[in-house]
Amino acid sequence: MAQRRGPGARIAVDIGGTFTDLVLLRGDRVAANAKVLTTPADPSLAVEEGIARLLELVPPEEVREVVHGTTLVANALIERKGARTALVATRGFRDAMIIRRELRYDLYDLFLEMPEPLVPRRLAFEVTERVLADGTVDVPLDEAEVRRLARRLVRAGVEAVAVALLHSYRNPDHERQVARVLAEEAPGLYVSLSSEVSPELGEFARTSTTEANAYVLPLIDRYLETLEKRLRDLGLRGPLRIMLSTGGGGIAGVETARRFPVRLLESGPAAGAVSAGFWGAKAGRRDVLAFDMGGTTAKACLIERGMPMVAREFEAARVYRFARGSGLPIRVPVVDLIEIGAGGGSIARVGPFGLPKVGPDSTGADPGPACYGRGGTHPTVTDADLVLGYLNPDFFLGGEMRLDARAAREALGALGRGLGLGVEEAAAAVHRVVNENMASAARMHAIERGRDLRRFSLVATGGAGPVHAWGVARNLGIRRLVFPPSAGVASAFGMLTAAPGFELARSLPAALSETRWGAVRRALAELVREGTRQLVATGVPRGEVRVELAADVRHRGQGEAITVELGEALDRDPARQVEEAFDAAYVGLYGRRPPGVEPEVMTWRVRLLGPAPRIVVRARPAAGPARKGRRPVWFAEAGRYVETAVYDRYWLGPGDSFRGPAVVEERESTVVVGPGARAAVDPAGNLVAEVG
Repeated sequence: MAQRRGPGARIAVDIGGTFTDLVLLRGDRVAANAKVLTTPADPSLAVEEGIARLLELVPPEEVREVVHGTTLVANALIERKGARTALVATRGFRDAMIIRRELRYDLYDLFLEMPEPLVPRRLAFEVTERVLADGTVDVPLDEAEVRRLARRLVRAGVEAVAVALLHSYRNPDHERQVARVLAEEAPGLYVSLSSEVSPELGEFARTSTTEANAYVLPLIDRYLETLEKRLRDLGLRGPLRIMLSTGGGGIAGVETARRFPVRLLESGPAAGAVSAGFWGAKAGRRDVLAFDMGGTTAKACLIERGMPMVAREFEAARVYRFARGSGLPIRVPVVDLIEIGAGGGSIARVGPFGLPKVGPDSTGADPGPACYGRGGTHPTVTDADLVLGYLNPDFFLGGEMRLDARAAREALGALGRGLGLGVEEAAAAVHRVVNENMASAARMHAIERGRDLRRFSLVATGGAGPVHAWGVARNLGIRRLVFPPSAGVASAFGMLTAAPGFELARSLPAALSETRWGAVRRALAELVREGTRQLVATGVPRGEVRVELAADVRHRGQGEAITVELGEALDRDPARQVEEAFDAAYVGLYGRRPPGVEPEVMTWRVRLLGPAPRIVVRARPAAGPARKGRRPVWFAEAGRYVETAVYDRYWLGPGDSFRGPAVVEERESTVVVGPGARAAVDPAGNLVAEVG
């Protein structure tokens, strides 16, 4: 039975590469948070440990739901630790994933390496069938052939099957027949259909997405089963909800996650973007650059009018981390995040030209940076931040984990000898390289989307984000920074602010003058029914489901479409409605439209949303002097260490202000404010810094 989202306690859990973050919400207020080291061999162990800590503050029967985000899917694709997967394709099309798009992502690299398909060619099979582009059947499916194939798959030890037949987005009947036969002949197989996972035009991307979904299906199914058992053993009886990375971020039920695990790919960072939008709005800024830097990576997202920008396709498991085209395309709507740099655990070394190079490899949670004292010897970003005075070795994680400054200096000393620099100079070089790399990537991301970052504010989240935000903002020309409270667990907090949501799409390509509106209305109605069913399963009353329509439209003959918003429903003259929306969006992007070229609609989209949770955030009044001392801190502006005031964030109240340079410490993160800045605490508890 669907459970109504009402009062009570909620717990959010975000599993990162280094730390697992948790936030406890009681009623409409944050009651506590926790941060524990991630357990890579079994991530559910860290979840169990963190929730057990929070249950010291709240009885388990009061917890009505747990919301969860994870990098498990992304890691499985990167590390190729998914299931033994087979592909079923239309006869003559088994090599679509090998042929790809016939594009080289680097024209001049003679040793260009393409990502290996998740399904090896020996496990890519063909069946006799053919559906035409308009959905009519040209060659019926040979069921006997599928039955023989099913038995062959079992003999080959296949665990999961991706079914991607030609033009199934227009007519899914053959894919459904294949699924039925596989269920009869090999009931233990996990099966993903492209007509369900990504029913959109574009055979290569659709097949890639379906393969990725099938590849991680058994892994996620077993993980969620284990996690649910651990939660029950802790006495929790409320449902487990999953944070999705699709459709601007939203909450879905476990069954949705089990069917479509590919939609969890960037669920943690997506929650961070949602959190940045929330805190930016509280600070009076709805256009912000979300900057989330954790222990393993740093990501950025543009947020306009309080909503994260959405991409219709992204890449996973890139061969080269920052090379577009070197990964596996995933065709699902997703929060438009870009990986812009390294994390706190990223390793620094001497690059090929004798300059410092940081990442992409990371020490992770085990052994971690050298300063963790857990056996790590490689110099990392966190080690550099400690040597430069940004971090307090006695107050990391609120004093739970003491950092070893001597180990950090030894690691950076070895790096410095390779660079011909002293320890402090090597640390400063690492910090500067990281900041400049992140600023350059964020700037290019904004330019590609036609945005000028100087009109945005920067919202810094993640354990390392507030440490590096000042340097990144200076390089970007951003003049206002927003540091939310408990920024180190912001992604987990974002899961608690996210509304239940689900996005579906279906390609019905046709010129606007030739569109069969009856078929379009029927397709949209089917998508609305399916999306409503998903939301009702998460506890949203049917009458509170909100519908938003959109379409991907282009001029006839163009290679790419743009997504235009169409409101809650098609009106009596849908052709005019789409034409006007496309005209406004296209002119807004490019300044003019080519005359005499007819638009064509490629894909119809439906986004369904439930009501957003009510959360009250209010800074506590100051209870005493917040300044706790001074220490030398290195700043690029001065090119040296500067005596810097250190503040306890928990003693800063609304209206409290100070000038930089300053360091503000809290349990989950440390804020660095540079010389000349003016900083003040707003009523919501944000620390807002203005560059002087």
